[in-house]
Amino acid sequence: MAARLALAAVGPRCSVAVRQLATQRGLWLRLGQCAAAAATAGAARPARRGFSSSTVAQAAAAATATLSRDEVITSHPYNNVTDSIFQKIGTNLHQQPSHPLGILKGAIYDYFDQQHPGTFTTFDGLAPVVAAKANFDEILIPADHVSRSPNDTYYVDPDTVLRCHTSAHQAEILRQGVRAFLVTGDVYRRDSIDATHYPVFHQMEGVRVFNPADWQAAGMDATQFAETELKRTLEGLAQHLFGAVEMRWVDAYFPFTEPSYELEIFFNGEWLEVLGCGVMQQPILDKNLGPGQKAWAFGLGLERLAMVLFDIPDIRLFWTADQRFLKQFKAGDLTTKFKSYSKYPPCYKDVAFWISDAFTENNLCEIVRSVAGDLAEEVKLIDNFTHPKTGRTSHCYRIAYRSMDRSLTDEEINALQDEVRSTISDKLKVELR
Repeated sequence: MAARLALAAVGPRCSVAVRQLATQRGLWLRLGQCAAAAATAGAARPARRGFSSSTVAQAAAAATATLSRDEVITSHPYNNVTDSIFQKIGTNLHQQPSHPLGILKGAIYDYFDQQHPGTFTTFDGLAPVVAAKANFDEILIPADHVSRSPNDTYYVDPDTVLRCHTSAHQAEILRQGVRAFLVTGDVYRRDSIDATHYPVFHQMEGVRVFNPADWQAAGMDATQFAETELKRTLEGLAQHLFGAVEMRWVDAYFPFTEPSYELEIFFNGEWLEVLGCGVMQQPILDKNLGPGQKAWAFGLGLERLAMVLFDIPDIRLFWTADQRFLKQFKAGDLTTKFKSYSKYPPCYKDVAFWISDAFTENNLCEIVRSVAGDLAEEVKLIDNFTHPKTGRTSHCYRIAYRSMDRSLTDEEINALQDEVRSTISDKLKVELR
């Protein structure tokens, strides 16, 4: 287990960007609506025709190996992984003890180790390239679910993806007979560009399995017992991280749990969702561990909670190598409040075009990220017009460029914008205006 970390109460009011992040619908809820369930631990290195299921031991071994670019960015027409995404694989911010994500992960591990010594097995080095079957089918994501679309998910080939949640490892770990585990790792989703969204972020999945003796001793039926244990455990986790806060449970829907809930806390004057959870769907448990068991599961986003706890206003900061950011944090210390050091102004550029069948906002954002990297702070639709005679639709997007550590010159911004315009015209077949 990770080093034991000291915890402390939360301090000053969050920034506007942090409040915007925290008020979004929750991690698991978003998976229930737009992506698959919470992602799980890794898969072996891909064969030429994609991944097959692997054992946990094989997955762990693969995670320590280096994935080559040719294994991830392939010539398959279904492949939509970009170089900017490939370069993030293996960074493993959550494994750095003094990084905000590593600090938070350690604090959560500490809680589970205190409450259930020796019970939970932790996985935080499993490879992010997994079988599509593990990412979707094995956790009951419907075949027609929107999250399976290449507009939302990074595909290596039709059978292999970059995991979009840590739940992608759930079924395989259960098949190995592990009855209580925490899986932490980087997950990948094509998404918008703003202060609270990034195509690579980090999740933690938790699972605990019970047998009939557990619920019979408590005088409860299986589902009631699992639900009671789940809520008790997660209320304790919220208090461990946030202190003595008011909490409430909200009914939710996720394909992989029933019943399903979101946990919200009243923090800095408003209700914030902390995580999604529920009693695991019985077919997942029966098929992968065996009948006669009951389990709970939860999923949370590390960036979401770290932005709240440390008052970090922009999700891009987690990826910076700037010591002015990194030196503000210390392993085991949850009391730090980020002090901004970037006073550099944004530069705004607009691009307008008639949309095509190939256009989606996620496709546009992928191109902007590929061209500008983390200099792209936000892409925002500012005008939407449909011609009354031709029926053609025009969109105008405003791109905000900003560096967190230096001033950008007009020349480099103009060069980036020219490349964005040229690339969206070529790749998305839009007609520039």
